[in-house]
Amino acid sequence: MNLLRLYGRVLALLGSESRLAWALAIANIALASAQFAEPVLLGRIIDTLTAAQVSGQAPSWAQLGVLLSAWAGFGLFTIACGTLIALYADRLSHRRRHVVLTGYFEHVLQLPLTYHGNTHSGRLMKVMLQGTDALWGLWVGFFRDNLASIVSLLVLLPISLFINWRLALLLIVLCVVFALLTALIVRKTQTLQSSVERHYSDLAERASDTLGNIALVQSFSRLEQEVTELRQVVERLLAAQMPVLSWWALAAVLTRTATTLTVLSIIIVGTLLHINGQATIGEMVTFMNFAGLIINRLEQVVAFVNRIGSEAPRLREFFTVWDTVPAIRDLPDAVDPGRLTGMVEFKNVSFSYDGERMAAIDLNLKAMPGDTIALVGATGAGKSTAIALLHRAFDPQSGSIEIDGVDIRHFKLAALRRNIGVVFQESLLFNRSISDNLRVGKADATEEEMRLAATRAQAIDFIDRKFHGFSDNVGERGRSLSGGERQRLSIARALLKDPPILILDEATSALDAGTEGKVMQALDEVMKGRTTFVIAHRLSTVRKASRILVFEAGKIVEAGTFDELVAQGGRLAELAKAQFITTESAAAPKA
Repeated sequence: MNLLRLYGRVLALLGSESRLAWALAIANIALASAQFAEPVLLGRIIDTLTAAQVSGQAPSWAQLGVLLSAWAGFGLFTIACGTLIALYADRLSHRRRHVVLTGYFEHVLQLPLTYHGNTHSGRLMKVMLQGTDALWGLWVGFFRDNLASIVSLLVLLPISLFINWRLALLLIVLCVVFALLTALIVRKTQTLQSSVERHYSDLAERASDTLGNIALVQSFSRLEQEVTELRQVVERLLAAQMPVLSWWALAAVLTRTATTLTVLSIIIVGTLLHINGQATIGEMVTFMNFAGLIINRLEQVVAFVNRIGSEAPRLREFFTVWDTVPAIRDLPDAVDPGRLTGMVEFKNVSFSYDGERMAAIDLNLKAMPGDTIALVGATGAGKSTAIALLHRAFDPQSGSIEIDGVDIRHFKLAALRRNIGVVFQESLLFNRSISDNLRVGKADATEEEMRLAATRAQAIDFIDRKFHGFSDNVGERGRSLSGGERQRLSIARALLKDPPILILDEATSALDAGTEGKVMQALDEVMKGRTTFVIAHRLSTVRKASRILVFEAGKIVEAGTFDELVAQGGRLAELAKAQFITTESAAAPKA
């Protein structure tokens, strides 16, 4: 994406504010045109005074009065117009910045888990903040300075040709030379700045990764090592940044040199033309003011081009994320089915992540409302893939998944997921209050409803014991809670959501035996009356399931109740034996 197209996309994001944007653009054109009145009027006044002095007569006050009045009028217009542009340009830019930031955030949340698995959250945060900052700066710069500068150059050159074409040609030649040298510098810095932005991304990812794993850093005494490695990233960043700064310094020197040479050239050439009767003193003064004005505008254009060049890598990153199309999205005719009953059926479902190795092969299963279906098998056997397909983390390449007899692809994605609750192996909690975390399941839940859900999830005891009610913060990722407490809060959240379909993804695998007992009580409560899918490695947690599906290499190789499968002596029987679980031990009295 070249700079011109990139800048076009920046302006296109003004979106719904386009009417105000056009008004500001027109005001900039009027302002840029009016600013040339001052040098022209000054030249006319000097010519009037010079003519009067040469003739030995008093200057015409009527003529001077008209010129001075026009000067004052144009001056007042530029002040008023400039003030309004600055005021509304700032307001417009700030509003759009927050609208775009919110839109980016919403877009990123809709991207599939595979995207987030391959993209660091620190990078996404950096792209969002730096990208919207860059947009804001370019919008403000466009309406305050850049548009007026570009229009000024387009207006000035025809006017200067009309006043004195000889001096105008000199001005044009100097501008072209200045513009070519500036373009060379910008081209040099573009590639270099892209490298700098890659190092900034590395810095954001490294810092975010370290802070997100602070317990690991401290427990393994890695503080010094992490700081050293961060310094190395910073050193690489500075090494990449220094050449860019050198080129920008050269651009600043070039601008100052151009100012001096232009004014000096106009004085020398203007004097020669005046001696030959081809330029008046007033025209010389006008062109000297034109030179100052045009150099000032060129400086602003150079600053604008430098800004675009330096921000281009950030904007390209921003638009790359912005343009990423979610692989899973609503079909045009998708509907909201309301609350489903929970009859789930897989029909010849096959899926591959990379198009080569199959993660799920011809899956066929049916779960009636209220059934508990357990999925067991080795890691990578296809259990999690099957469940991911159910809540449309992916769509199958062949076959279909139906709920209540309707292909889930015909449901709106949000509506489908409202009908499915998930209790993950890792309890995912926000760095917010207990009530905020519980209301993820039901946004309008009352405290009485939260208390009931917490009681049913075996969580109310530690909430009352450790916290001052539901308003206390649980810390980043719930670090103020134990693993079992975090899991019980997750279960309470699922209870509040009250979905007809529930997924338990290794919900107790990381817990000790005592905590697991409490969590299992909570899970028994949350599973009542729902179609439940349980992914488990511990067979003790799924022996009560209505049906157990044994996965191997993406296929369902066994299906039946626990007792039936153990009696068959197949794969599940081997797993049960390995975990010292048999039907006899299940029936043995507990001490």
